[in-house]
Amino acid sequence: MSPATAAGQRSERSWRAGISAGVILSGWLLLMARLIQLQGTQRHELAERVQRQSVFREQISARPGDILDRNGTVLATTQEVDSLYAVPAEIDDPLTWAWHVAGVLNLNADELYGRLVEYRERQFLWVQRRIQDEQSEQLRKLPLKKGSWGLRREYLRQNLQSPAAAHVLGLRDIDNQGRGGLEEGLEKYLRGTPGERVMMRDARGMILEVDTDLSKPPVAGRSVVCSIDLPLQQDTERHLDVLMEKWRPRGACAIVMDPATGEVLAMASRPAFDPLNLKNVPEEAWKNLAVSAVFEPGSTFKPVIVAAALQQGLLQRDEMIDCSYGLYRMGPRLLHDHHPYGMLSTADVLVKSSNIGMAKIGERLGLHGLYQAAVSFGFGSRTGIELPGELPGLLQPLDRWNVYSLGSVPMGQELACTPLQLITAHAVLANGGRLIRPTLICRSIDETSGVVDGDIVLPGSSVQTPLLNAEHAEWLVREPLRDVVLRGTGKAARIQGLSIFGKTGTAQKLDPVTGTYSDRAWVVSFVCGAPAEHPEALVLVMVDEPTAPGTHYGGTVAAPVAAGILQAAMQRLAVLRGEEITAVPGANGHR
Repeated sequence: MSPATAAGQRSERSWRAGISAGVILSGWLLLMARLIQLQGTQRHELAERVQRQSVFREQISARPGDILDRNGTVLATTQEVDSLYAVPAEIDDPLTWAWHVAGVLNLNADELYGRLVEYRERQFLWVQRRIQDEQSEQLRKLPLKKGSWGLRREYLRQNLQSPAAAHVLGLRDIDNQGRGGLEEGLEKYLRGTPGERVMMRDARGMILEVDTDLSKPPVAGRSVVCSIDLPLQQDTERHLDVLMEKWRPRGACAIVMDPATGEVLAMASRPAFDPLNLKNVPEEAWKNLAVSAVFEPGSTFKPVIVAAALQQGLLQRDEMIDCSYGLYRMGPRLLHDHHPYGMLSTADVLVKSSNIGMAKIGERLGLHGLYQAAVSFGFGSRTGIELPGELPGLLQPLDRWNVYSLGSVPMGQELACTPLQLITAHAVLANGGRLIRPTLICRSIDETSGVVDGDIVLPGSSVQTPLLNAEHAEWLVREPLRDVVLRGTGKAARIQGLSIFGKTGTAQKLDPVTGTYSDRAWVVSFVCGAPAEHPEALVLVMVDEPTAPGTHYGGTVAAPVAAGILQAAMQRLAVLRGEEITAVPGANGHR
């Protein structure tokens, strides 16, 4: 080999070695730069990523508080049960797994197998929520791969007195959220505060340990003592069921109230649902008609107008009113009475339910006075009871009233209310002239301490607005409204030995097609209370479109049922006081 050739080879080797060294040096420099980047600018980001991947936070549900009746009987409570979950990623044979589990839980094995295959990469999949204890025991005996399934404790809400007071109580859904009734209306008190469990897991997602320092326990919800009296609630519902069977209406409801405090002692609506059997519940059964039915009150509104006229000095208790023998022209309108009355006393205008007498009282008040009377008694506004879905009724603005309103409003037309609004207005008369806020709450209890909590003690602290002179209120109850039952349209509500006062209502419904009042569809109602000398209980029964053959008036359809409920209420109050009541239903042949 010539010296020139050897020198060339050495030069080529040297060049290649330099390139290799440069490549290696560049790689090391890049690696060092990456390490500097990871340890410097991206250190916190990577640390957070590792933290997220290795730390698992699980919410721990709080136990909802119980709901008790006013005597301490538990109406709704919560118990712990198992729920089954699968880990599809750990199931080697989905078909066999599904076959075993479906046999215990009475599930469709093919559907369960399909879900396992569809979500085969998942680490968690609910199979069945809230299973029975015996099913849990059977599952533990199955030859299932460890780590492919598990049981998690969850809360199950139970209405112990079901189906009583279903609309009042409401439900809690699969995720323990209140739906309807007090469960939803008092959700912020009942639900409690969820806790949190912080756990460390490995790269495969397996739990290694629980960090007790970072975890926090849940705080149980408050138990609430509601104003419902369970025996009276059950009696009320039985009476309402009899009415539904006899008169076959579209719907009906009943309310029992303490007029002095506004506490609702019973509230029932039909059609209803059973919280223990929620399959095929018709849509109309979910509605609580006591707070969501809106209807023209008819003659049950008349005492409100008489009370307003007395309060303003536009009407005297002892005066006589000319009822024009059944025909009275009011501007372009000709008013009629059911009977041709001549001169009637103020009391008898209510007892006979004279529309012409009421129209003449309305003329004295004028449109503004009528409007103010309706507003001051709570019509057109929600009462504020602790139930979702309460409607405000319908009260047109004053500028939309006209000469027809001057005759219609005093007889309970051209405005609409809920049953709860109507009984609340009559409570003003029964308690001596105060507008009260109706309530379903007696008190709440902090479950952790057992101490009665004052945050939602509404009776006594609720709004009470003086509306009437007590003498006017007492006169209306003790004389005209009592005479309605003794010798007027409410005779079917008489009970021997008990001084009952009340007012019937029979209102035509508007025909949605013609826009005029129907001559076939009626809403009938009756509001009554006892004793007239010192009212302790008020009852309202509203019946929407009775369809069975018979005379469809408030005095014939609603009054007998309301009287039966009122008698049950008075007997119940006597028992709670340690007394006895000897009233006999059906006196004088009326029931």
